[in-house]
Amino acid sequence: MLTGRQKIEAAFSREGSREFAATVCWEDVFVRDHWDQLSASPWYDQYSPDLERQMAWRRKALTCTMQDLLLVPSFYSRQERAHLTIADQPEGVFLIDQTNSTRKKLEPPVLGGWSRSGQLESVSASCLPTTPEDLDAAVALPAPTDTERIATDGRADLAHALIQAHGKQLYPITYTDAPLWYLYELWGFEGMMTLIGERPDLVERACPHFTARTLDTVREAAMLGAVGVWIWEGFTDMISPQAYETLSVPWMRRVVEECRRLGIQSIHNFTGNPAGKLDAILSVGADALALEESKKDFVVDINELAAYVDGRCTLFGNLDAIGILQNGSDTQLRVAIAEQIAAGRRNQNRFVVCLGSPVTPATPVDRVRLYCDLVREMSHDR
Repeated sequence: MLTGRQKIEAAFSREGSREFAATVCWEDVFVRDHWDQLSASPWYDQYSPDLERQMAWRRKALTCTMQDLLLVPSFYSRQERAHLTIADQPEGVFLIDQTNSTRKKLEPPVLGGWSRSGQLESVSASCLPTTPEDLDAAVALPAPTDTERIATDGRADLAHALIQAHGKQLYPITYTDAPLWYLYELWGFEGMMTLIGERPDLVERACPHFTARTLDTVREAAMLGAVGVWIWEGFTDMISPQAYETLSVPWMRRVVEECRRLGIQSIHNFTGNPAGKLDAILSVGADALALEESKKDFVVDINELAAYVDGRCTLFGNLDAIGILQNGSDTQLRVAIAEQIAAGRRNQNRFVVCLGSPVTPATPVDRVRLYCDLVREMSHDR
């Protein structure tokens, strides 16, 4: 029987894999929403500068689900770790820098990731750039990460320790945002859509800057020891096919090319409805494609998608995280997994079973474990 890592690596090969891996996308979201079920450690161990405490809670979380992806994060440098400590005090939990006695209050994760105030921030239309000069000032590049130093100053220590402990069994991965997502980070959803619709010239001018940021994270992933990068692209299903081909595709290609240059597999996670854009999405040339499950009045039939892709790239599955994983019966879960496996065979075995969305807060951890166990049982080549 192949290890999870071997299954995923085989899925990226031309021959594909006869056994399919079981994966959960956006592991950090899953951990945030299920901390008490995944770990006996206090919630603030997620921020601990102590390498062993970090390893301990991650080992426990991995054994709870037995999924086949391994998230490898950046960490504090060794110099930072020598001076940082966490203190649980009556007025709260603090990360304390002993060099200058500064305290940063840590907050427990918010279930579902919602704002603590319950309010979502919005950006006024008056804050949007209207001239090239405004745009240049807003998207000025930060100093690029000195990726060579990541491996020597200790920021890669946690990632390397995780890979040493689990990397033979699990597939090391990091996450990054597609270049166009930085529009949302700067100006929110309305600002992103307004600029793409009314000032595509400014967006196009910003794209090289946004792409440079994504490329920086890809190079960091290589130094951490990741062998795959999950590239998340959100809200671009809401723009026109022409805008997508102009403002996303060329820059995503550069990201994919950099992954290939570094020997990292690229996984393009296009969220939303791919209708009218599927050929453009495939033209990006990523090693793998991941789409959401059917929802929000659109349908992504994984078997139809597999027939269309026909082995041109690896596919990650899109099992329904709400209707099936959260709310379905065990029988419905088996049927859905069988459908995913059939799609994988149709895509010439270039397939990884996955959820279409992150695990929901209402889904018990033992349900996720059942999903992973069933994938291994049902896809094993007898």
